[in-house]
Amino acid sequence: MHDTRAKMNLSYALQLICMAATLFGPGLARAASPELIEAARREGRVNWYTTMLIEQFARPVAAAFERKYGVKVEVHRGDVAALPVRIANEGKSGRMQSDVFDGTNTVPALKRLGFVEQWIPETSTRLPAEFRDPDGFWAGTHFYVLTPGINTELVTPGSEPKTFEDLLNPRWKGKMVWSASPVTPAGPGFIGLVLTLMGEENGMNYLRQLARQDVTGIHTGVRQVFNKVIAGEFSIGLQMINNHAIVSRAQGAPAGWIPMQPASAVLSGISVTKGAPHPNAGKLLTDFIVSREGQEFIRDAEYMPVDSDVPLKHPEIRPDGNKFRAIYFKPEEVDAGMPRWQQVYNELFK
Repeated sequence: MHDTRAKMNLSYALQLICMAATLFGPGLARAASPELIEAARREGRVNWYTTMLIEQFARPVAAAFERKYGVKVEVHRGDVAALPVRIANEGKSGRMQSDVFDGTNTVPALKRLGFVEQWIPETSTRLPAEFRDPDGFWAGTHFYVLTPGINTELVTPGSEPKTFEDLLNPRWKGKMVWSASPVTPAGPGFIGLVLTLMGEENGMNYLRQLARQDVTGIHTGVRQVFNKVIAGEFSIGLQMINNHAIVSRAQGAPAGWIPMQPASAVLSGISVTKGAPHPNAGKLLTDFIVSREGQEFIRDAEYMPVDSDVPLKHPEIRPDGNKFRAIYFKPEEVDAGMPRWQQVYNELFK
């Protein structure tokens, strides 16, 4: 069970950003010094393993970074389940290629394996402790808010499920889908939200009823699952990232999201890979993404930056703690809860 701070809603977490941050001890925080910039330029390139959208975020950030520092960025995208496996395999084989990586719960397992550098950028120290690893292995970059996503041609206005109980309506049987991956934007993450919200007994009773709705599990990333909803293969995607609906709707797709509350609010962090072939370039890119300039790119891609001084283009996607509430999960909390959540998923939904 999460403690009180783990259960705080996202709006309260975001308000904490405005408080004075406590600095880390010597050696954990570094600025983008002239020496780091020069060392990164000598390395000449950086391999960035990212879970974020390529066209909307990664490529614009890479282009801006290259213009500013003259360091080439190679972007490699994978989902939050696949990236840590890839990095771990590289490390175990002695052929590490990743310099920097991001994700919601990618860090803890790699940290245990010794593949995460103990380093965070100076730019992260303006944020409170809740938004960076107390041991200095990751810095928060943005939030994902996970809600049901819908096909607006199949789910007409006024008919959409507004509560967890509404998902049990027989009209949605066989029409819902989620990712089957062991991550928060997937079935196991939905289970974690339900158990945290309702408690073990009531939560399990609810999940047993939901299992009778024949929710389809697909072994792919959340974006690909939502694409199937948009394509009309399903009416509702559970545990979708709400900003994906904003992006797709702007492109003319029949995409929408439901502010069912409380939602899951999951922190995504960025880390430098230990044993990286271009460690200084990895540190410099990390600093850039956490900086105000990088946070504005995150905002422009319809993500929610951790820097509350960066206003959102669509503020309705950010829980306000009143009309739209969320339960906030940190990477370590996801890592600790996922085995149980996955067990329940296997028992009821597989």
